[in-house]
Amino acid sequence: MCAGNRTSSKVDDFLADQAKGTTVVGSHSMEEMCAKLKKPRRVVILVKAGAPVDQTIEQLVPHMEAGDIIVDGGNSHFPDSDRRQKELEAKGLLFIGSGVSGGEEGARYGPSIMPGGSAEAWPHVRDIFQAISAKAGDEPCCDWLGSGGSGHYVKMVHNGIEYGDMQMICEAYHLMKDALDMSNDEMASTFEEWDKGELDSYLIDITAQILRHKEEDGSYTVDKVLDCAGQKGTGKWTAISALDLGMPVTLIGEAVFSRCLSALKDQRVRASEVLKGPGLVKTAIDKATFLEYIRKALYAAKIVSYAQGFMELREASTEYKWGLNFGSCALMWRGGCIIRSVFLGEIKAAFEKNPELECLLLDDFFKAALEDAQLAWRQVVAQGALLGVPLPAISTALNFYDGYRTARMPANLLQSQRDFFGAHTYERVDKPRGEFFHTDWTGRGGKISSSTYNQ
Repeated sequence: MCAGNRTSSKVDDFLADQAKGTTVVGSHSMEEMCAKLKKPRRVVILVKAGAPVDQTIEQLVPHMEAGDIIVDGGNSHFPDSDRRQKELEAKGLLFIGSGVSGGEEGARYGPSIMPGGSAEAWPHVRDIFQAISAKAGDEPCCDWLGSGGSGHYVKMVHNGIEYGDMQMICEAYHLMKDALDMSNDEMASTFEEWDKGELDSYLIDITAQILRHKEEDGSYTVDKVLDCAGQKGTGKWTAISALDLGMPVTLIGEAVFSRCLSALKDQRVRASEVLKGPGLVKTAIDKATFLEYIRKALYAAKIVSYAQGFMELREASTEYKWGLNFGSCALMWRGGCIIRSVFLGEIKAAFEKNPELECLLLDDFFKAALEDAQLAWRQVVAQGALLGVPLPAISTALNFYDGYRTARMPANLLQSQRDFFGAHTYERVDKPRGEFFHTDWTGRGGKISSSTYNQ
């Protein structure tokens, strides 16, 4: 293995520290690195997404030969990976766009790796990738996904689901803190207890640790952190792609917008002085009972979030002809990555039982889980509204559930409105699907209708 960096001193420091005593060698230029690699050369790029990836590839290509492999392991946007595969294959080179998740812990002990791109490259990196990846039992959290940008697309949706998970946990924290007046230690203990059951996950675990962490003066660090969340774009990409595909991935969208709202810190402070809510009248529900309601609501909303994410993956797989294995995706997320949880084992089982499953909500396990949580979920959303505690992710999950289980929605009125003002036509319940009609609603309109029916 050969390590390189545009700042040569970092390579020297790495060899003298983390790589000391290993067989890793260093290089101080692209040419030197390529000369030291065995053929076919396999070069992994880990740089900021966008132009830096293209610039690095441009510097590499002159020193590579036909059959060599370039792997982009950053958070690239999937259309860029699709483009790069085509451009490099035209030059005789192979390309892999690989999503990697796990942060610092994953870097040390094995991440989740989500590769896609040139299929011919996979046999040359499979053993390496699966050896260094995290494991779910004995199974590596890494498998081939498909061509083009499939690897980075799956990572993108992973990150979108991560946005949703984090937002829902924050909403549970908000209720505990403001509606139940719980201390940081009480909340930490609650999350620790939840981490032993259905909600067992990396994010629940670290939430408890964060809530307990103290400064040198004994104050809690989390209380010193400004309530202004950052984002790098993958959640936004997930929401935009969902809109492009016509998939109602509402929870991830709300999680993205919640971060945007948090960024309006100064505006929110000013608004808090003039916009009045109901006041934080404490809930009349018993504290222990309401905590259990929150736990169930969090679990139910989490199910909806993952169901939406896999609906988006299914539609993208069809649209881009990737042939994704959804059970394999769930397995890749069971270890090493940020959204890893025992919950993903049930998702893998659902798709193994029915690879054509349209939506996870229709699987027997998840259907039963939502039925069990439903009343508690509704109590939490209702109490949040009554108390003035915003629950954008948990409430939109409930709205999706109610919408998805509604056989006849009010969209008949909406489509009538569209036909009224724009002659957009409509289908009828008493006629076969695919036949379109236009009504002269006022008696003064013409007979001309829109030539395109837009769903």
